[in-house]
Amino acid sequence: MSIVRQQPYGLLSELQREMERLFSASPLREDGAASLAGGDWLPAVDVREEADRYVVYVDLPGVKPDAVDINLEQGVLTISGERPAIPADEAAGFRRVERARGRFVRRFSVPESVDVEQVAASAQDGVLQVSIPKLARVMARRIPVSA
Repeated sequence: MSIVRQQPYGLLSELQREMERLFSASPLREDGAASLAGGDWLPAVDVREEADRYVVYVDLPGVKPDAVDINLEQGVLTISGERPAIPADEAAGFRRVERARGRFVRRFSVPESVDVEQVAASAQDGVLQVSIPKLARVMARRIPVSA
């Protein structure tokens, strides 16, 4: 007897992703979220705003840091790369494969108030971290009120 995983809404999610891919006029949707256009899968992403910078965390287990391309131009941050396919000699032993393989592309709108020259990226434990500093003149400062 084999165990079958039930996913009652799995087909609807797959249909929605395919419809987004087919009908997206642009890689960026109006809400700034990325679509599947240009990639086979989408890695999970967290975006955090701090006082002096934005930090983008991208889950990329199994992807080597040198296989990731990061580009920031004209207000769009693009993170792309590829998770390699399972080699044919190893594929025979797998009974189930659920992890996505192939190319990925994520694009995000970035405010004009960032310092493009100081963007830095690092990878640790399968998580890519992209730090995007804000320009000093744009950072808010508290102004005390004297009585």
